Amino acid sequence: MVHTNQSNNQMRILFLLVLLTSSWVLTQVAQIHATNSDKVQEGIANEIIRFHVVANSDSDEDQQLKYLVKDALVQSLHPYLKDAKNVDESQDIISNLLPLIQNTAAHVIEENGYKYPITASLSPFYFPMKIYGDYTFPPGYYEALQVRIGKGEGKNWWCVMFPPLCFVDETYSIVDEEGEEKLECLLSEEEFEALKNKKLPIKIRIKIIDYIKKLFS
Repeated sequence: MVHTNQSNNQMRILFLLVLLTSSWVLTQVAQIHATNSDKVQEGIANEIIRFHVVANSDSDEDQQLKYLVKDALVQSLHPYLKDAKNVDESQDIISNLLPLIQNTAAHVIEENGYKYPITASLSPFYFPMKIYGDYTFPPGYYEALQVRIGKGEGKNWWCVMFPPLCFVDETYSIVDEEGEEKLECLLSEEEFEALKNKKLPIKIRIKIIDYIKKLFS
């Protein structure tokens, strides 16, 4: 009987060691994957500019106003950005156009009977994971033209301003062949495939405590 109990204890210890070793290996793999995913996100972020229009609130009226502002800005910015060659050139163009952007948005708001203030800025902003057409953009900080209407407490609309994916068919988030070619040229193969194949960072959750409790219960 004593021998049997000793054998059982040895098996439990061995099983525990296997669990701990496996957990350590999986943790290392997860850390490597997370580090690589962060680098991929940073590489993508270095080559694109996003466009962010934030509504005053989630009321139907404010949401509709957001789309009117968006439509006016997309139309007015397209001629300036359609031939931009890289992200630096696009940043310079947008920075110089900030007064025009603010005035255009303010005009739309006033024309529709509202008195909301407008804030337009080009800065890094944190974005959660977003899907645009066939592309999934990982979460992280991206340079973005952000236009805030009033309190800026409503749902936002977004797209990719450079390369100019907004100016194709942003209603249905369609990326045409030209837009895809520009993305592919700007990004590394790994970055482009990460967008296209939805290779997103993953969280590996290992329930070591649960196993240990079961082992010694």
